[in-house]
Amino acid sequence: MKEIEHKFLVDAEKWGIINKPNPSLIVQGYLSKSIDCTVRIRINESKGYITIKGKTEGISRVEFEYEIPMKDAESMIELFTEKHIRKDRYEIKHKENLWEVDVFHGALKGLILAELEVKTEDEVFDLPDWVTEDVSEDPNYYNAVLIEKN
Repeated sequence: MKEIEHKFLVDAEKWGIINKPNPSLIVQGYLSKSIDCTVRIRINESKGYITIKGKTEGISRVEFEYEIPMKDAESMIELFTEKHIRKDRYEIKHKENLWEVDVFHGALKGLILAELEVKTEDEVFDLPDWVTEDVSEDPNYYNAVLIEKN
């Protein structure tokens, strides 16, 4: 499956004043990271996932994601990953699109990223007023890179 995703920095002040639903806590670690392929284990509330992502080209990459038993996800994170990302994820509807906004914990505290998955790279969409810089093609904002700062 192809993932096409835009990523933006979020203005913390504007983000702080909008109405938001309750977030879900995400904890994730990487079993493997290279420019060509990453393998991630993620716990999202009470569910576990394994995700394999291919090399990013522009804002697109191949992605395969599967739900796995929660106990397996917990064990894999504990046994096979050294660093973890913890973040609160908010799902925010803006016009016709569903944005995923991640508020990071730990050493990444203060970083807020908004992601929008689209069907095509040239899809036109409206930006919420709380997003700022487009960092979609900046590898410094990939979770596999951010985890090294944690």
